[in-house]
Amino acid sequence: MADSACYVDGVRTDGPTDAPGERGATVWAALRSPTPVEIRRVARQFGLHALTEEDVNEAHQRAKLEVYGATLAVVLRTARYVEEPEKVEFGELHVVTGPGFVVTVEHAGTPTLDDVRRRLEADPQSLRLGPGAVLHAVLDDVVDRYGPVVAGLENDIDEIEDELFDSSPTVSRRIYELSREVMAFQRATHPLAGVLEQLGDHLGQDGDVELRHRLRDVHDHVLRVDSRVEAFRVLLQNALAVHATLVAQQQNDEMRRLTEAGYQQNEQVKRISAWAAILFVPTLVATIYGMNFRHIPELRWTFGYPLALLAMVVIALVVYRMFRRRHWL
Repeated sequence: MADSACYVDGVRTDGPTDAPGERGATVWAALRSPTPVEIRRVARQFGLHALTEEDVNEAHQRAKLEVYGATLAVVLRTARYVEEPEKVEFGELHVVTGPGFVVTVEHAGTPTLDDVRRRLEADPQSLRLGPGAVLHAVLDDVVDRYGPVVAGLENDIDEIEDELFDSSPTVSRRIYELSREVMAFQRATHPLAGVLEQLGDHLGQDGDVELRHRLRDVHDHVLRVDSRVEAFRVLLQNALAVHATLVAQQQNDEMRRLTEAGYQQNEQVKRISAWAAILFVPTLVATIYGMNFRHIPELRWTFGYPLALLAMVVIALVVYRMFRRRHWL
C-alpha cells in the first residue's frame, strides 16, 4: 500500500480507511506494484468485481472503461519520454471508483500519483466532488504527461528527416523503431478518447456539471494528442517510402556507374584487340621470312623484300579499315 487516506468535506482526516461513504467521506487507497495477496485484500475490502481484480492482476491491458453497477474500473496506459536513449517507456494504471472510495493501482513503469494527491489535497473544493474528482485528476495527469512524449517524438522525427538526405546507414532501423514506438503510443491514446466519451455518457445529465466540464476538457486534450500521433504515424510511413526510394535511386546510380565502367572497359579491350590484330599481320609475315631455311620462295628475287613490306602495310591497312567500320577503332 503506497498510501491510504480518508477525506471528509475535501480535507484529509485521521478517519478509518475501511469504511468508505460514511459521513460523506471519500477513501483513497493507492497501491504500487502490489502482490496478488494485496490486490485480493483490497478487492474484498471495497467489494470490487472479480473481473476487475483479474484485470489488475494480469495487467498489460488496453485503455478501457468497465462499469459494474455503481463501480467504475478504468485502465490507463501511461507514457514517459526518456531523453538519454530517446525511448518511450509505457506503464499501466488502474483506477477503480465507487460510492465513497477510489482505488488506484500503479504497475511498474507508471509515474507515481504522489503529485496528484498533493495537488488535490491543496484544493479541498475539488475533493468535495468525491471519487469523480480523483478520477478526473488522474486522467488529467496521465494526459498531461503525454505532452513531453509528443514533443520528444516530434524532435526524433525531425532528426530522421535530416538523416534521410544525409545517407545515414542507420536511418532505416531508426525509422522502424520509432514507428513501433508511435504505434504503441497510439494504442495508449486512441482508446482513451472512447473511455472519456463513455464516462461522459455514464454521468449523463444527472452527473456533476463541473465534473463533466472537466472531463470534456481532458477529452479535447486527448483528441489533440491522438491527432498529432496519427500525423506522426503518417510522417514515418512517408519517411520510410522516401528512404526506400532514395535507396533504390542509389542502387540504380551504382548500377549505371558500374555499367558505364564496364562499357568503357569493353571499349578499351576492343581497341587493344584491334591494334593487336593489326600488328599481328606484319609480325606474322616478318616471322615467316625470318626463318633460317635455305629454300624459301622469293629469297633471291630482287622485288621480294619490298613486296613483303608492301604486303605487310596493305594487309595492316585492310584490317584497320575493317575495325574502323565496326567502330572498334
